[in-house]
Amino acid sequence: MKFTALQIAQFINGTIEGDPQATVNKFAAIEEADIGSLTFLANPAYTNFLYTTKATIALVNSQFAPDQQVPCTMIRVANPYLALATLLEMYKSMSPTKKGVSPLAFIAPTATIGEDAYVGEFAYIGENSIIGKEAKIYPQCFVGNNARIGNETILYSGVKVYDECVVGNKCTIHANVVIGADGFGFAPNSENNYQKVAQIGNVQIEDHVEIGANTTIDRATLGSTIVQKGVKLDNLIQVAHNVVLGENTVVAAQTGFAGSTKIGKNCMIGGQVGISGHLTIGNDVKIAAQTGVTTNVKDGQILMGSPAMDASKFRKSFVYFRNFESLVKRIDELERQLKVISGI
Repeated sequence: MKFTALQIAQFINGTIEGDPQATVNKFAAIEEADIGSLTFLANPAYTNFLYTTKATIALVNSQFAPDQQVPCTMIRVANPYLALATLLEMYKSMSPTKKGVSPLAFIAPTATIGEDAYVGEFAYIGENSIIGKEAKIYPQCFVGNNARIGNETILYSGVKVYDECVVGNKCTIHANVVIGADGFGFAPNSENNYQKVAQIGNVQIEDHVEIGANTTIDRATLGSTIVQKGVKLDNLIQVAHNVVLGENTVVAAQTGFAGSTKIGKNCMIGGQVGISGHLTIGNDVKIAAQTGVTTNVKDGQILMGSPAMDASKFRKSFVYFRNFESLVKRIDELERQLKVISGI
């Protein structure tokens, strides 16, 4: 499918600088693009590629001022990355959509499958479960008894949704995510071993949530583990029992949330962050990658380091961390000189 610069600019409210009839039929990264490609410049670090790109059209910021000739047609927009996301979503929506239930899927007699839903080969839909309208359950998914999958939600291959768990509308759950496995609950007993604590709660995932591949979200001991509206989780994240992730919070890969911790709204959490259990993290908090959080965090704080501290203090302290070896040597030398002076 082909689009002109004029059509694209009208769709994303952009301003054309170049040929309005320039035509593209694919997307490409700015350093890899060839003729017929649409690319974008959002990160200034890639500016030099714009002057040598073979792309036909490039999305750039409205305020971008090139310091040499640009070989392609530019479309100026307020936010190139967001404009690209809009175009990609439009392009994806034009792809044929899957509908219908495969004869190789297992659908329990008491399950309900919504209008225009898709259930692929070797998927399992348990007793009394509900699959919403236009939902897509790809091959080899498991949806347990009394589970609910919302309208227009997508479960990619290998997703497991255990009994009683709820996934909202317009969610995207990527391959091999596990929703509702038992929380890590064991009680020491008099026999000097551990007795399993039954996990009888569930997981509730609200609308417009996206969960990356191989992420695991454990069911609550009692009540619910909750992922609120608009949360975006990367791959390989562990969410323990009774955790609450607040609205529109985004979390990068390999982060772990210990049990019963509550995360506020609009937080941004980097990769490989560890957050201890039974904490309260405020709204609008930013946590840098590899930070270890062991105490409650107030609204709006920015944290770095392990154990976590205010980011500005961490940066100042890091100057001393890097010079720690030389500081020790200086102290040792001062002690040696003091002994000489003191005649010790």
